[in-house]
Amino acid sequence: MATLEDPLSVGGCEIRNRLYRAPLLECAGNGPDAVDTLIDDLEPAAESGVGLIFQGATIVREDGGCAAPGMTRVHDPEFVSRLSRLTDRIHDHGGRIFVQLEHGGLRSMETWHAEHRRENPALEQLAVSNPPWQLRLADRLGFLEYNPHVLSTEEVYELAADFGRAAASCVNAGYDGIHLSGANMGIIQQFCSPFYNRRDDEFGGSPEARLEFLALVHDEIRDRAGDVPLVSKVPAETPAPPTPIVRRKLSLTDGIEIARRLEAIGYDAVVPVQASVVWDMSIIRGEYPARAWANEALREGYDAAFGSPLRRRLVAFGNWLESLTYDFDPAWNAEFCKRVREQVSIPVLAEGGIRERGEMDRLLGTGTDAAACDMVGMARPFYAEPRLGARLLDLENGETAGIDNETRVLCENCNNCTVPQATGAPGICRTPAVLRERGSLERAGAYDRADSD
Repeated sequence: MATLEDPLSVGGCEIRNRLYRAPLLECAGNGPDAVDTLIDDLEPAAESGVGLIFQGATIVREDGGCAAPGMTRVHDPEFVSRLSRLTDRIHDHGGRIFVQLEHGGLRSMETWHAEHRRENPALEQLAVSNPPWQLRLADRLGFLEYNPHVLSTEEVYELAADFGRAAASCVNAGYDGIHLSGANMGIIQQFCSPFYNRRDDEFGGSPEARLEFLALVHDEIRDRAGDVPLVSKVPAETPAPPTPIVRRKLSLTDGIEIARRLEAIGYDAVVPVQASVVWDMSIIRGEYPARAWANEALREGYDAAFGSPLRRRLVAFGNWLESLTYDFDPAWNAEFCKRVREQVSIPVLAEGGIRERGEMDRLLGTGTDAAACDMVGMARPFYAEPRLGARLLDLENGETAGIDNETRVLCENCNNCTVPQATGAPGICRTPAVLRERGSLERAGAYDRADSD
């Protein structure tokens, strides 16, 4: 049994409490203002008492692999060294920060972003295998555009080395740990998944071989970055849409076995998540973002991203249909996390739809329920309340808002923060009612903290 305020060790990294900021798109890029943008986005969570910050997905290569505009790349050690300003700021507040490493593979902008394709006609998607027939059909129908480059065995080794090199640069810049984006349809999930992986070399052909890329990345990071804490998301897949046309996928049982294998390989913590085999609203869940789609200031950006006003309207319609299937479900990964935790001895981190302090306590095992996890995290609520930790944590020092089981985040799961990111817009809360309530809480001092760290 643990409380949200109890410390936790992940791979030898001591974390002051069990609340974390899950990875989000910071849209910082690599320009001259990138480090300042990251500080502006991430420092408030550490100031408010949050124990662990996961910087959102960063790309390990110089070209390609971005799932959305404005993602930061960490292939260049000179650029990464400047991120020490960010890590220092997090440490100044007693927080810890891990960087999430990623490559989008078939999920990259080369697949779906029309303007990006026009500006970069030579870019190909890195692919584990030829795209599944369902995705090739979407290509023929004009919804997506694939020009895949299937990785040779030698190229798989080189990609894993890029993860290791990026990890080493980040550790040198002061990051406390490495988080691999092992789900949400990135290339790591594509290696793990029978939906994507049809290889006949050492990286495919069986459930064990499909995990060899994660084992290789582990070894590269250990060789190049040392004994740094290493965390990975662990996927379980649902079809999308939920129909019988997707037969090869990772079941919940498969996901549990992946977690067990990762512990045996040497990973220090896992984050079990359930999502579709493709990039859709199963990752975020909640309401149809009508306000974001109706925003006239964003329409030009939508048209550039999706190719035309007609295609924008088609994508918006598809988004509406997905919202009917993937309605908000509180703590939707809880059962998966609980079953994983029963099988592993390393920390299990839970995220996805966690919105109340009482819910966090139950997930950590406070009360009569068995614990489902060792840490709890949130993502979108930090767009709405950057200093959210001050409202959720019963801090020894500084003001609190009267923490009890009914303390709830302001985020309404409306997703108006997410869709604009297709245009390169920053991830911010865009819902007036939420922003008004945050203003009221700010005036009442709910986010104040006398930081004594």
